[in-house]
Amino acid sequence: MPSPSASPNRSLSVVVPCYNEENTIEEILGRVLASPYVAEVIVVDDGSQDNTLALVRSIGDDRIRAYEQPRNMGKGAALKRGFAEATADFVIVQDADLEYDPADYEQIMGPLLAGKADVVFGSRFISDRPHRVLYFWHSVGNRWLTLASNTFTNLNLTDMETCYKAFRREIIQGIEIREDRFGFEPEITAKLARGHHRIFEVGISYSGRTYAEGKKIGWKDAVQAARCIVRYSDLGERLAGGR
Repeated sequence: MPSPSASPNRSLSVVVPCYNEENTIEEILGRVLASPYVAEVIVVDDGSQDNTLALVRSIGDDRIRAYEQPRNMGKGAALKRGFAEATADFVIVQDADLEYDPADYEQIMGPLLAGKADVVFGSRFISDRPHRVLYFWHSVGNRWLTLASNTFTNLNLTDMETCYKAFRREIIQGIEIREDRFGFEPEITAKLARGHHRIFEVGISYSGRTYAEGKKIGWKDAVQAARCIVRYSDLGERLAGGR
């Protein structure tokens, strides 16, 4: 198989946290590997109890590296492990389901490769690309959390909770991540804002799945996200003694 360095576009490490995704993992990795930007794929299995990890290891592409968490520790913990293993110039988060399409890497990578951005968020709410129509209250929750995050960070994001966040590698590897679960999203957003990094948004497509299809995030995660918005703000850090 050709070396990733054979393509000048291959400057992206894709970190894929996964938990019990045997029904989708092969297809999503196939889509990821088809992208001309991908230098390596770092899969972190978060204690799956199905065949997810075995399926990952059966894929014959030397760009894939698989790591196994000792138990189910949460998305934030899996991402922390994956970010530490990344070696390419840029790093992006890719969920293991089929909600987010790696074909959107082209839009996301544009501001990074042009040297305009340090971080790019892929927004589901500013795009004219295809979107599956699903839960009204879920979208309301996402928008409310984004508004709350913007209030504390003074950013003007439209989709703080998006999976698609891409970074220059040295930036994400230089940030301490404390949240082990879905609190990662508001935590990293707050810390990027406090670091005064150049943040861009681009529109992406979205094909959300139902809870019957395996969607995992719920209202308890929204409550935790709200707590993290406050905790990792300047005010929250001062109240916690600058930890």
